[in-house]
Amino acid sequence: MKPILLAGETFHVTSFAAKGYEVGASSRYSNGAERFIAALAASGIPVTQIGGERCEAEFPRDLDTLSNYSAVILSDVGALSLLYTPETRAGLRSVNRLELLRQWVEQGGSLMMAGGYTSFQGMDGMALFHGTAVEECLPVSCLPGPDGLEAPEGLDPVVIEADHPILRGIPADMPYVLGMNRVVARDTSTTLIHCVHRGAKLPLLAVRDYGAGRTLAWMTDIGPHWLSRDFLAWPGYDRLMPNIGRWLAREI
Repeated sequence: MKPILLAGETFHVTSFAAKGYEVGASSRYSNGAERFIAALAASGIPVTQIGGERCEAEFPRDLDTLSNYSAVILSDVGALSLLYTPETRAGLRSVNRLELLRQWVEQGGSLMMAGGYTSFQGMDGMALFHGTAVEECLPVSCLPGPDGLEAPEGLDPVVIEADHPILRGIPADMPYVLGMNRVVARDTSTTLIHCVHRGAKLPLLAVRDYGAGRTLAWMTDIGPHWLSRDFLAWPGYDRLMPNIGRWLAREI
């Protein structure tokens, strides 16, 4: 099986501590995909990760390079991290990698977007996928403004398509999530799981055929913090996430 390309899920945290006139700074690097990558690796699914800070220089720029992967996952990485290229910063024309991904899917590729503060339209509206070529091929439409939903009380996933290959063998009583991106399911997509918030059924997992390819949207994190500790410790996680990978790779 060709590796899955995961773009995003890395971040730096810089902290300042003031003690009177003395101010100290520290920085740490985090990777929110460690649990996800481990779950796929345990099922024999290789993952190549390009952190968000590396996408400008390293994310594929042509269809031939994308063909080295069985699927692409965008997770907590905004549109600008893919649109900017070294040439763009130098004031020159370059490839539009959002349109490149749409073409790749149309010709038979598989694309997933996972949720987060900088996924879909984003917590502060800064992910900016609304109106892009990537949004065009996803199973859901992005809201035009901020779409992040924090739910400290927890949202309970409701399985509505238990017979779909992704959900076969997955216990229906999934643990709660602590937040998600609010989106609108397309008429051409299938919602497999939703969460109910203030009387509205919000898509949590949706799939779609687009051209010769397929796309998947998972509207919450693949790791902390929107995925609760209970969800991350749930044995079903180690089946659900590899099933998603296999479905994208057309192995189920």
